[in-house]
Amino acid sequence: MRTKFSSELAALTDDLARLAKLARDAAELAMVAVADANLTVAYEVFALGEQLQLAYGACENRAVLLLALEAPVARDLRHVVSAIQIADDLSQIGRLTDRIAETVVRHYPKPIAPPDLLATLGAIGSSVVTLATAAGHTITDRHPVPPAATGSADDTVPQRVQQLLSTVTAAEWPHGSATAVDLALLAHHWERCTAHLIRIGRLIQFFHTGVPLSADPE
Repeated sequence: MRTKFSSELAALTDDLARLAKLARDAAELAMVAVADANLTVAYEVFALGEQLQLAYGACENRAVLLLALEAPVARDLRHVVSAIQIADDLSQIGRLTDRIAETVVRHYPKPIAPPDLLATLGAIGSSVVTLATAAGHTITDRHPVPPAATGSADDTVPQRVQQLLSTVTAAEWPHGSATAVDLALLAHHWERCTAHLIRIGRLIQFFHTGVPLSADPE
């Protein structure tokens, strides 16, 4: 029985790794779609989003069955509970990248921002992709994520978001309120992706150490 349970836990981790790859790929393609005003790539983001939500449902079902039928305790319980929460965070990232792609589609064939702000959005998106890549590696390697792996991106993304918001809310902003709102929402979507990925890092730490998310990160 223990061998079967261990096999199911390993399969749950594999499910998470697949979710993390889909979320990472969706974030990267969303970044490209924004930068290039690329309609084809935007629709690829939608396709990945559909795959991600299907994979999320399968992962959630596996985790619930493990809780209901195996009654795990201690470390194994942390494994399953952390997996459920990580899967939900990855699902939310898929929904956020869909919204980013929707903005590209709505503006097509025009770019969604002037070149200088496209560069800022690209830098924000690149930070998110870096975080998503690190999260995927950490899940696959089954090792705790070092705090330094998330700290720099956690600092950088809000700074760039604030820079963008300051630009689009300035009195001399020349591109209209509708564009300003769209760009503010895009920045918000990327920032929410970052928050989910930071939380995933802390959930992985919780699994390995038992330190709850409410504890102050070092």
